[in-house]
Formats: sequence, C-alpha cells, structure tokens
Amino acid sequence: MLVLVAPGQGAQTPGFLTPWLDLPGAADRVAAWSDAIGLDLAHYGTQADADAIRDTAVAQPLLVAAGILSAAALGTVAAGAVAGHSVGEITAASFAGILDDTAALALVRKRGLAMADAAAVTETGMSALLGGDPEVSVAHLAKLGLTPANVNGAGQIVAAGTLAQLAALAEDKPEGVRKVVALKVAGAFHTHHMAPAVDVLAKAAAELTPADPEITYVSNKDGQAVATGAEVLDRLVGQVANPVRWDLCMETFKELGVTALLEVCPGGTLTGLAKRALPGVRTLALKTPDDLDAARELIAEHADA
Repeated sequence: MLVLVAPGQGAQTPGFLTPWLDLPGAADRVAAWSDAIGLDLAHYGTQADADAIRDTAVAQPLLVAAGILSAAALGTVAAGAVAGHSVGEITAASFAGILDDTAALALVRKRGLAMADAAAVTETGMSALLGGDPEVSVAHLAKLGLTPANVNGAGQIVAAGTLAQLAALAEDKPEGVRKVVALKVAGAFHTHHMAPAVDVLAKAAAELTPADPEITYVSNKDGQAVATGAEVLDRLVGQVANPVRWDLCMETFKELGVTALLEVCPGGTLTGLAKRALPGVRTLALKTPDDLDAARELIAEHADA
C-alpha cells in the first residue's frame, strides 16, 4: 500500500519552486492561485530569499501550492492513505478530495496570516531534539516551560516556546539528546501561543463545504483515520494550538499495511523519519521534476499492494 504525505513548515528553501514552473500549465495554475489568495506564489517560490519565505504567512501557502502542484504532475496517484505534517494536512485534504485546490489555498492563506499574527505577540520559536528517550525529553521540556509541539517518532521531538526558553534548552539538553537544532520557523506553532489563531481559522473553516475523504485520511491529532470532511476541518482548526503526533500517524501507516511512502515537494523531512521508523518501507521524496519518473515507478509497484 502506498501512502502519500505532505511536509510542513521549515521544508521550504529559496528557489525550490523554480523547476516545477517549467512543467506544462504549471505557471498558469500558480498564477491563478496567486490571484485568488492575494500572494505572488511564483515570486516567493523562485526569487525570494530564506528570510522572506520563513515568514509564516508566506511559507504556508507556498508549501501547500508546491505539494498540490507536484502531486498533479504525477497524474493519477492511487494512494491507500494520505497525511500531512502540520500545514501539510491541508495539502493532504486536497489529495483526499475534501477541499478543492482553491479552497485549500484560501484556507492556508488565512491560517498563515492568523498564525503569523499570533506569533508576533511574543518572540517564540521551535527546536528539534535529536536522539534521547521521548519520556525523558518530554519531562525535561516541561521543567523548562516548553511544549513538545511535534512528536515525530524516530527519536525526534520538536520543542516550542519562547526564545529564552529555547536558549535554556540549548544550554541544558535532556539526557541522551545528541543535538538541539533551531528550526526555520517564525513561532511556537502547535502550542498555547497559537490560541488566537484558532478562532480566526474556525471562522474561515465555517465558510467551506468539505466533502468526505475519498481515500483514508490520517490525522495529526492522534494518528487516527477520519471519516468525514467536517471532522477533518474541525481537527485542522484545533491542531494549530495542539501538538502534532506524527509518530502516531506512522503507527497507523504500519497498521494499514504500508509498503511505500511518497512525499510531495519539497520532500525530504518525512521520508527521513520514515526510513528510521518504518524499516522495510520504500520511500521517495519529490524534490524536483527529475524525481517524477522514479515516483511513477514507485506508484506502479505499490499502489495496489
């Protein structure tokens, strides 16, 4: 069985969208999305520097647009399940037919703006803990006033909180943690710091009419498959202020019988986690259109498995 996944914020790099816009119809499609949401996606995906695309209000729509565009370039993808990490859940909602492309981009634009506003209240950020025992790390984070905002599995937890709290973490790592790496994000996402964004996103979601998933949709909240579009939207709203449990998503992939995992552009993060947590599962990350042929071969081999 093939699982199609979409990465979250921090996966973006300057110019990563450039080669994708050379594909037939891609530039026109991105231009239409840009007009619809009032953000020049082509500019930010091809010309903007790292600081510009670190802006939450820019990064989130850019990632969703890239994910949808790269998946569309594959043609029909007969995935057995879909999931996304953090903002990638909106990309996954498009894959599952819950939201059409324009609705997904409109929702993520409002999400990014609301989360950027929330992040501006206090100087906050996120850092990844590499290695260590999860229970020990979580207890240590609590002592420092930090939140385990992403429990990613494969020995990785992402802590979130104020910059002062993160500085304290860098100086005082949990026992067994090899390294603490600051992430390229502009706020403490999936924590109480994002509470103001929940109400904004709830109002935006109320304007949408979601369809029920056409394929299995696995939620970050608890790794469970969600049966209705309405519940997916409810979870998307609440998730901005609650931890991402990617570890539980990967457990569900195992239970479903995953044999291959394909990560859409800008791929790499989730395939890296899967290589460590899902031994024996084939993985492939879409980085540029040069990866499309290999991805199609993977789909052909595993879509019906």
